[in-house]
Amino acid sequence: MTLFLALTGKLLPLYLFIVLGYLLGVFLHLRRRPVALLLLYVLSPIVVFEGGWTAPLSRGTLALPILFLVICSALCGLFYLLSGFFWKRGDSMRNLAAFASANGNSGYFGIPAGLALFGQQTLGIIVLCSLGFVLYESSTGFFTLARSNFTLRESVRKVVALPVLYAFALGVAANVWQVPESATVAGVLHAVRSAFSIMGMLLIGVSLAGERITAIDGRLLAFTTVAKTVVWPTLMLCLIALDRTVFRIFSEDIHGVLLLMGMIPLAVNTVVYSSVLKVHPEKAAVAVMVSTCLALFFIPAVSVMFL
Repeated sequence: MTLFLALTGKLLPLYLFIVLGYLLGVFLHLRRRPVALLLLYVLSPIVVFEGGWTAPLSRGTLALPILFLVICSALCGLFYLLSGFFWKRGDSMRNLAAFASANGNSGYFGIPAGLALFGQQTLGIIVLCSLGFVLYESSTGFFTLARSNFTLRESVRKVVALPVLYAFALGVAANVWQVPESATVAGVLHAVRSAFSIMGMLLIGVSLAGERITAIDGRLLAFTTVAKTVVWPTLMLCLIALDRTVFRIFSEDIHGVLLLMGMIPLAVNTVVYSSVLKVHPEKAAVAVMVSTCLALFFIPAVSVMFL
């Protein structure tokens, strides 16, 4: 109960912004696509640049974003194959289900949840893991989702045109070259990061506003729920057990964060990317909302058993 209350206290504002976004969509008719474009092409690159610039980089810590890039990409391929049992060949829902199920809300949700579970000392580890999810979203994941409506060549062009990967490279370069971060720049980046989180949660509510019952896709909800509550936690527990008994690369703090990354809900960027690429954004918003609500109860339950 204590853990649940701690998580609720840190995450409740996120849920309130979803409600606010819904109200803005209903009464002020705010549309999701302009918000999604702002997030993808303006705010997200700045946030990713800051992450690459300020993250504690070393040979050991660099393994974390690479690890999650590989895991997410492999799961995306696996989920796409499994989605063939639920949707017909050529159905864009297969692409959406694979992209969403292989991703996770490591930023908006993972950071406050990690701070509630493990304390401030794990912030750097969570940020590094989060960068791995970002790299997946901007490469393999975006390509998979783009293939719903575009040819192979067009999908590659869209991936290359994404500013997020270039922002990450610039951030890492600034980190390696030890470019100092002034107080003014730090303040601006913090404000952008806060705006990014708020806008991301507002987008879920905006996407839900005005949607009919047809936006609720039972197959998508079942597919993504099993992925996030069964496949991901099981994979992370196996990885932790393997590291403890064989590789012994990561510390116990990292093991805890790895398990958390296996419990986080669907990524808010699922709505962002599906809105930009016009791949059932209303269904994506419902799935993200349901997953986010379930996570508030699922994470404390699993944490009590394994942490």
